[in-house]
Amino acid sequence: MLPDPVSHPDWKIAQEAEKKMKSIFQLAEESGIKRDEIIPFGNYVGKIDYSKIYERIKENPDGKYIVVTAITPTPFGEGKSTTTIGIVQGLAKKGKKVSCAIRQPSAGPLMNVKGTAAGGGLSQCIPRTEFSLGFTGDINAIMNAHNLAMVALTSRILHESNYSDEILAKKGLRRLDIDLKSIQMGWVIDFCAQALRKIVIGLGSKKDGIPMESRFDIATSSEVMAILSLIKDVKELRERIGKIIVAHSRNGMPITTEDLEVAGAMAALVLPAVNPNLIQTIEGQPVFVHAAPFANIAIGQSSIIADKIGLKLFDYHITESGFGADIGFEKFWNIKCRQSGLKPDAAIVVATLRALKYHGADKSAPKIITGKALPNEYFLKNYKWLEKGMENLFHHIEIVKKAGIIPIVCINKFQQDSSEEVDFVKRLCEEKGIWVSISEHWLKGGEGALDLAEKVIEACKIKSKFKFLYDLELPHISRIELIARMIYGADSVEFSPVALDKLNKINSKSEFSDFSVCIAKTHLSLSDNPSLRGVPKGWQLYVRDVLIFNGAKLIVPVAGEISLMPGTASNPNFRNIDIDLETFKVKGI
Repeated sequence: MLPDPVSHPDWKIAQEAEKKMKSIFQLAEESGIKRDEIIPFGNYVGKIDYSKIYERIKENPDGKYIVVTAITPTPFGEGKSTTTIGIVQGLAKKGKKVSCAIRQPSAGPLMNVKGTAAGGGLSQCIPRTEFSLGFTGDINAIMNAHNLAMVALTSRILHESNYSDEILAKKGLRRLDIDLKSIQMGWVIDFCAQALRKIVIGLGSKKDGIPMESRFDIATSSEVMAILSLIKDVKELRERIGKIIVAHSRNGMPITTEDLEVAGAMAALVLPAVNPNLIQTIEGQPVFVHAAPFANIAIGQSSIIADKIGLKLFDYHITESGFGADIGFEKFWNIKCRQSGLKPDAAIVVATLRALKYHGADKSAPKIITGKALPNEYFLKNYKWLEKGMENLFHHIEIVKKAGIIPIVCINKFQQDSSEEVDFVKRLCEEKGIWVSISEHWLKGGEGALDLAEKVIEACKIKSKFKFLYDLELPHISRIELIARMIYGADSVEFSPVALDKLNKINSKSEFSDFSVCIAKTHLSLSDNPSLRGVPKGWQLYVRDVLIFNGAKLIVPVAGEISLMPGTASNPNFRNIDIDLETFKVKGI
């Protein structure tokens, strides 16, 4: 019997569940994975040898494909990961063969405010500590590969400044004539560190480098991570890494990792991370873990590779996309599905009473302080706030409908939620003909998700009418404007002169026509202003810059004040994490 989630923290529930975990070989065998296709990392974590297993299963028919998304996020979370685990447990209780793919948590939010992405209550994946703290090293591999490109760039700049063309030629190098003002990449680290957003490097003596401005972004926003999310095999990994643009020459020519002769070494560092990871829910179902979060500043999707394995091995495969439907689902829909060729059968849109109240709250609502307990007003009955907040939920439902698939609202019910308010939300959805389920997986595990599981099964019986939001013939400026109006609800888009100049150059080159748009903007609002809740009206999306992820085949407009390096809050989670000196286990995650 697991501890009661009402009175016990998630990490204590996980530690109790871990006492009865299946071994990685038992879990693999039950999942249809052969012993020589699993690479163990201890007794309970493993990597799947992708090239070996996919060659064996590639002719299997695909199972049903379900994506989990949510309403606009709030400072206290909506429970997408918890729901992803919960629906797997619920479908398993219904006798279905089911798996899911989630993203590896970044140390940034883990040590900051958001915490781990292991789920919660009785719908978690385990082993929780290993999953949360570094896992099998995938993010480190991405980080090292990315930073190696910067090492190659900065050392090349130094050598070109010190040596003539003749000496460079003797060393087997050609002059790239790198423009220090056109360096696209920065360094990455897997923490939220606002002090590293703008830095100066190369200080010291002549041998220490050339002084220049630089920056750190968070590791999961790296183009290398986007490539890992989108590739289908090792050959594609190597090809795409070689196309990453690091800087430009003084005559405007792109300088790639291939030009720096570092692409091969980068691919070698990433190679082990190509194999997806395998762990389990606390009820023993398989969970694939691959790629990373941050759909606001990155693609934020579980990988194509993990989904392809899940669909070939299981009758139902659930995949998680980051944040709300405006950014996470939109990128799943128009980027991941386009590059994978996979089409979803249904979508789950997660909402909670407290999140709906947050989006519907008026000026009388108490201020929410990040890292502090949620004010009691969000737990009291307030139908006015709820009804107003429903506008945000309905907006996200319409986004999913535009993709031609059935959205199922999951009211992620918590112990303190009143049944009357939950029924009120359910009734408002049903009045609009929206599929809706009240799910108590946080409190009851799979037993609490049986109705949600039944809704998913029924929705998957209806053939989807999946379609993309835009055709690739549409100019990128028009694609951005379409996403802003049709998905975010903006009136129009304003482009900075820098952004407009870059987009005009992009649109003039046919080589970029099949690149998808991956907008970086705040996740806390449908708009580019994080303080605007609900469904903002009468606003304009401001695109201040545009990045080209040449290897990932993405055009990345940067909207509003979003930063690729989040900051650490005044009350971060690392204050709560420690080692229990009696059990020598980690506590507080």
